[in-house]
Amino acid sequence: MKFLFVGTNPEHTGAATHFIALIQAVAEAGHQVSVVAYPDGLIARGLAHTNARLYPAKFRNVFDLRGYAATFKAARQLKPDMLVGNFGKEYWPLILMGRLLRVPVTLFRHRTPPMSRLSGYLLPRLAKHFFAVSQHARQAYLDCGIPGDLVQVLYNPVNMAQCRPDPQQRREILDSLGLGDDAIVLGYAGRIHGSKGIFTLLEAAEQAMASEPQLHCLWLGHGPSSQELHERITAGAFAERHHVLGWINDVHPYYTALSMLAFPSIATETFGRVSVEAQASGVPVLGSDIGGIPETLSPNVTGLLLPPNDVGAWRDAILSMCDPARRMPMAAAARDFVQQHFSTSVIADEFVKLLRDKPPEHSSASHPLQQPRDSSAR
Repeated sequence: MKFLFVGTNPEHTGAATHFIALIQAVAEAGHQVSVVAYPDGLIARGLAHTNARLYPAKFRNVFDLRGYAATFKAARQLKPDMLVGNFGKEYWPLILMGRLLRVPVTLFRHRTPPMSRLSGYLLPRLAKHFFAVSQHARQAYLDCGIPGDLVQVLYNPVNMAQCRPDPQQRREILDSLGLGDDAIVLGYAGRIHGSKGIFTLLEAAEQAMASEPQLHCLWLGHGPSSQELHERITAGAFAERHHVLGWINDVHPYYTALSMLAFPSIATETFGRVSVEAQASGVPVLGSDIGGIPETLSPNVTGLLLPPNDVGAWRDAILSMCDPARRMPMAAAARDFVQQHFSTSVIADEFVKLLRDKPPEHSSASHPLQQPRDSSAR
């Protein structure tokens, strides 16, 4: 198939990372791919060394004629079988151009807050395919009144070559942090914000540190709560065992240095890409049992699901995972789990299959990770 992906969001977001991984997966599967992307933005940089042809453009809003011109130029050259959009500001432009060019449109939705009433009603009906990125998100759209047969699920793909265990890299990172091979490293990677559960994690980790002298915390990310986190760590009893590195452009090498990853959100998450990437690197995950996070791991096999904002439960889970007999079997199972459910080859094949053979009732309900719940049952 021939695809024209349109994603001109310049920001570093989970949706942008998803778009890069999906485009890479489709290109690796042998399909012809062109991309309309923000010049020198995250998506353009992430695809610079792929076979995808890039067209620089900016869609500032639905009326931005320059964005239309760049997309029409790309479409004329590629003559795509499908237009694919990932960001809200491009939904209506793609629908309009799809009608003009007689090309079907596929839209991905990454957020659960409802769209405007008009967009929420029309877009899933006008697009050929409307994808949620988790069963949790799909249910949220159904709860907003979108018919179930209009919403499919396609998970975020993960590049298994980019996320993999690497003992030498682990050793180098531990050395850079002044840690020995016997260190137990609890990692957090993401936005530093209270809604992400970082202060629950901090309190639980410090309580666990009082019992486990080899436990250290590695903090990767930046956000509005960075200063408060720094102040709380400095005021605590174990400041020297917290390693705050701030924003890291490429976190993938750091996964391999972790003994476990924490995903402690107390606000609903649509999915949880960092959880899947960590497991692909052979790292078990402690995740909040909320939103789409449960779909990213196999409970008690590749990680643990925990009640959000429960310091005691998180402390006990961290301590249990400090035991190699508990942790290492999960680490061993984690990469195989991701390979089976989230690898680029699996997701690309599933994506193309869904596009080519759309059933009357979408097959997303049969996905082995989680069964969706009908809104009428709530």
